[in-house]
Amino acid sequence: MDQTNAHGNAMAAMAGSGIFLLITAVILIFSVLIYWRIATKAGYSGALSLLLFVPLVNLVVILIFAFSEWPIEKKLKALGGGAPGVPWTPQPVNPPSTI
Repeated sequence: MDQTNAHGNAMAAMAGSGIFLLITAVILIFSVLIYWRIATKAGYSGALSLLLFVPLVNLVVILIFAFSEWPIEKKLKALGGGAPGVPWTPQPVNPPSTI
């Protein structure tokens, strides 16, 4: 095998692995942003989404998201809405006086 050809193959392999690492890092960062937004919209701390990258703990976090009552649902029920199948009509903040 030619020495120049071996060096060129090594450089190509390093460049390919660098591109792979860059793409993996972008996907990982994008995943963190997605999970952070989902946790925030559900009413949980966004930092909870970082647990989705810990093996086995991620299954527990997904089960919590799926089967527990979300903090945002608790707030909605406290405001008088949130009953399934019952439309919620917002009440005026300052109802007009009937004098």
